[in-house]
Amino acid sequence: MALREQDLLKVNHTSSTNQKLSLLEKVSYGLGDTGSNLIYTVITTYLTFYFTDVFGIGAAAVGTLMLVARFVDMIDSPIFGVLIDRTNTKWGKSRPWILWSSIPFTIVSILLFMGPELSASGKLAYAYIFYITANVLYAAVNNPLTTMLPSMSSDVQERTVANVFRMLGGQVGGLIVNLSLLPLVAYFGAGNQQKGFFYAMTLFSVIGLILFFVTFLNTRERVQNISGNEAIPVKESLKAIKGNRPWMAVSLLGIVFFMLYIMKLSAGIYYMTYNIGKPEIISTVNTLAMFSLVGILAVPFLTKKFSKVLLINTGIAINIIGQLIIFIGGDNVSIIIAGTIIGSIGMGLPAGLLFTLMADTVDYGEWKSGVRAQGILVSAAGIGIKLGSGLGGAIPAWLLAAGGYVANQQQTETTLQMISLSYLWLPIIFSVVSILIMAFVYKWEKPHHEIIAELEARRAKRK
Repeated sequence: MALREQDLLKVNHTSSTNQKLSLLEKVSYGLGDTGSNLIYTVITTYLTFYFTDVFGIGAAAVGTLMLVARFVDMIDSPIFGVLIDRTNTKWGKSRPWILWSSIPFTIVSILLFMGPELSASGKLAYAYIFYITANVLYAAVNNPLTTMLPSMSSDVQERTVANVFRMLGGQVGGLIVNLSLLPLVAYFGAGNQQKGFFYAMTLFSVIGLILFFVTFLNTRERVQNISGNEAIPVKESLKAIKGNRPWMAVSLLGIVFFMLYIMKLSAGIYYMTYNIGKPEIISTVNTLAMFSLVGILAVPFLTKKFSKVLLINTGIAINIIGQLIIFIGGDNVSIIIAGTIIGSIGMGLPAGLLFTLMADTVDYGEWKSGVRAQGILVSAAGIGIKLGSGLGGAIPAWLLAAGGYVANQQQTETTLQMISLSYLWLPIIFSVVSILIMAFVYKWEKPHHEIIAELEARRAKRK
């Protein structure tokens, strides 16, 4: 039934005044991603190098491990989504999972870098067990950060700003890791990289655990399903996916965006070490990648004037320009730095909007089906992120193996070409694919603010 315009205006006013988030809550929400990235940036950016050059596992085996772990994530993410939707506690649906999962996640992450003396097959088995377990527990602690966003407020701008705090917090966590990890490895290890990685990871994990508790204690879930906050049966929650085209587009974007993002991170340490011959600039380049903060911080201001689709496509186009500048620069460090900064600023725009888009699909799914299933929608979309991350880590490792990579040796021309393909050209190709997804797949039947108003009016009628 159509709603009168005065009803929509009344609901909009009520929603905007009653669901503002305090600065403390926004900061605490962001600190959850700071804690996640203090731990997970080490895993996504440095684990391939750690496995091949420190722990002594072959590059091809590492690539296969990365992909197998992602297929496991394709199972665990929707399971956690269903569990979140079926959770009903005094703390809400998502927040308790942060509390329950944070301690085991930090313990397993530390053990992942313990590096015990084992046979070749023993090392590979150890890597499989702890890497896959770490990823499963990461989903258990990080997925709730995304699923709780649409429950924190139905005010679209408030959610956008809260997500910026989250992205800012995540970038700060990554910045700390990229600035300090290798120096900490050198300090703690005193020449023993294995020991150094273990103690550095222990430090980051303990700090991350504290930040998870801060997030749990200072955030709230306010927005409920039309029928309340009770557990949602699986069959009902799946209705929110049917016909949800925005969700399909965001899922595809998650795959492609994280493929190009993780691929560049994973290949960067090899590119600077072997193609450029300047391993001393690894920390500098990785740190400069944190210029994505500029794009992230600009998001809440730009979304007031420009559409999310335009901002995402513009940011990805800027990233392509940055990649081309790095290629043109050859081994010129100044030009590499310039290209890194430009590309990173561009990447900040889609990074600052991706999880907001996921939250928006929850509203669309509820409007379309009458079921608000943030757990299954966000976690299922998270499958794309996990798959993209896995492929982003696996493909460079496979290309290294195909090129005949030998750790800590001068590389052949074929190997150098494979590293260049991973670091420069494949990220450009996937950037183009991302733009096409947002231009041709991401479609809404009516403006988001009208959908929000209708949902609030439906809830008001049932009170």
